[in-house]
Amino acid sequence: MTTAGGADGTGEDRPVGVIGGVGPLATAYFLQRVVQRTVAGRDQDHVDLVVLNHATIPDRTEFVLGRSAADPGPVLARDARRLEDFGVRFLVMPCNTAHYFTQQVLDAITVPFVSIVDVTVAAARARVPGLERVGLLATAGTVASQVYDDAFAAHGVDVVVPDADDQGVVNAVIYDQVKAGRPADPDALRGVAARLVERGASVVVLGCTELSVAAVDHGLLDEEPFLDSMDELVRATIEGAGHQVR
Repeated sequence: MTTAGGADGTGEDRPVGVIGGVGPLATAYFLQRVVQRTVAGRDQDHVDLVVLNHATIPDRTEFVLGRSAADPGPVLARDARRLEDFGVRFLVMPCNTAHYFTQQVLDAITVPFVSIVDVTVAAARARVPGLERVGLLATAGTVASQVYDDAFAAHGVDVVVPDADDQGVVNAVIYDQVKAGRPADPDALRGVAARLVERGASVVVLGCTELSVAAVDHGLLDEEPFLDSMDELVRATIEGAGHQVR
């Protein structure tokens, strides 16, 4: 859990805050997965959530790649403050690329922030003891930001990413299919992942929540070597809220 200091109390009666809309469908799937994966026998057994589905936040990848001057960081920080003012116990953000702006979010709040990157790194290391190399399927913005490279490097793990052609395949699944509301091509993702495994990756991280949408729709979570970042954030959200994971 990445935290900003100063949170007081246990917050057991407070909801979880979700910085959403990045993107809207991924946020909806995140909420659905939290419900599906919570051990509950009635409505009252589920996790209380406050969601700010701010779809008009400037494009994260365009800014990271220098193709837009519209900075999402201050907008994400403002949204985090709005959720904190609502009285949430901790914050999550179901978008990998947006974690490039984590420090701006942390600077704006005093409640804890659970990082999708941190929980995914921890899960990968737990799955493969002595992990040396992971593959990463993500937006070009996440790849360029190196948020996963830096987090894994802190544990001596190398990150391998698709070549230009394969990154184009991943981009098409994210933007032309999932974000556009069209069916995703799981075999395209399987092919890219297989080539990363050939390059030594023991785990292939789905480091984009739109890819998580495709993974849920097509059962990729049950296939080796995939590790889904959103699924790990779902788990951390449920457990952090004091509930059991199904």
